[in-house]
Amino acid sequence: MKGWKDDRIGSAAAGTNPMVMMEMDSGYAVFGDTQFLPGYSVLLPKHRIRQLNDLSVYDRVNFLRDMTLLGDAVAKACAPVLRLNYDILGNSDAFLHAHIFPRYAWEPAERSSKPVWLYPQEVWTNERYDAGRECYRSVREGIERNLKCLVTGSAVV
Repeated sequence: MKGWKDDRIGSAAAGTNPMVMMEMDSGYAVFGDTQFLPGYSVLLPKHRIRQLNDLSVYDRVNFLRDMTLLGDAVAKACAPVLRLNYDILGNSDAFLHAHIFPRYAWEPAERSSKPVWLYPQEVWTNERYDAGRECYRSVREGIERNLKCLVTGSAVV
């Protein structure tokens, strides 16, 4: 039996993807499965599409706008962050999606100046960083609250 992880976009559209924080104009803001960098989030498109350039210019602009709004919400909820890393790769999952990684001063020096993908495999799969753990709830709620404020135009809290 297939689960929501087998079709993240379809399950988001069906309302069965538990990681969805908000539906946006261009897609779904989702909380990352792993939280070794607390606040890690992903923007999924509303429809499975191979790459950004397969969208019309109008839809590209909307996707990139939503990606940066999600980034703003992450940065505010996770402050202080040194910077945000945005990645649109499409290598392992061959469909459009954008990763938003907050980067922190507390990261080891040998990691903080390098791509997040160079973190060891064990942090990506360690249960300690599972997004469903209670210790990450306040981070997720902060992102959701800030994103709602940004999208509706009300003040960010």
